[in-house]
Amino acid sequence: MAGGDPATRTLIADGYRNEFLFYTAIQSSISVKSPKCWYATITEDNTSFVLLLDDLAPAIPGVQVNGVSFEEALIAVRNLAGLHGPRWADQTLLELDGIALPSPEGADFHAQILAGAIPIFVEHFASFLGPEDEATIATVPPRLVEWITARLDRFTLIHGDYRPDNLMFMPDGSDVTTLDWQTLGLGLAGRDIGYFLATSMAPATRRSHEHELVSAYYETLLSYGVDDMTFDECFEDYRLGVAQGPLITILGSVYATAEPSAESDAMFAAMITRSCAAIRDLDPFSLL
Repeated sequence: MAGGDPATRTLIADGYRNEFLFYTAIQSSISVKSPKCWYATITEDNTSFVLLLDDLAPAIPGVQVNGVSFEEALIAVRNLAGLHGPRWADQTLLELDGIALPSPEGADFHAQILAGAIPIFVEHFASFLGPEDEATIATVPPRLVEWITARLDRFTLIHGDYRPDNLMFMPDGSDVTTLDWQTLGLGLAGRDIGYFLATSMAPATRRSHEHELVSAYYETLLSYGVDDMTFDECFEDYRLGVAQGPLITILGSVYATAEPSAESDAMFAAMITRSCAAIRDLDPFSLL
């Protein structure tokens, strides 16, 4: 259900539209685990909507600061393949009203707002960031247009913010359910898995397990009929995708957090330091 004042709802109306679109036009055609939707309605201007979703108890929400274990990550990346695989390079997705492939013009807009947000972000998080993190962050805006528009021949549906806070894990580790579809879009699948592993695992844990996790993700993609990508290409797309971390983290912190708190600061600090480490490890921009 939409919340906040009318001005705020107008600013995030596209997110409400995406959430409604997912449950009414997309959910039935993919295999990612998401709550059953019993009722959905939205106003013509997309500023107010209602969804009636299944109760997910006894599932437990992930906690971004804590990150995920290898076992949780394994379940999550296989689940993510259920979003990407079924409609891989599906041209009919281009007919959906409201989402589209990234354009150079849209990418340039994101690059400009990111560049404007970085000084605010760095000042606020100065106590969390090392010089190497600030240097890593500075490398992102100049390459963002090229990065967002890269490799779109194998586009698919992407979640855009696939991370523990938007996942519900069963206590026995048997399953995971995905929430929050306001950042739904089309793009390179590597952006989702790169963002998830880069922001959701401690760097040492990610380094130890990323090949195994990307392999599990790739094998699951194959089970959905994806046949135009080798594992090496998949791993390159994962490397490329880790640059999603600073983009979402910085914009989310500066523009989408109404009341900063110690908890939100800890979350964004964990996300940015982990994703900066991943960028230094995996050198995504060298692939462009």
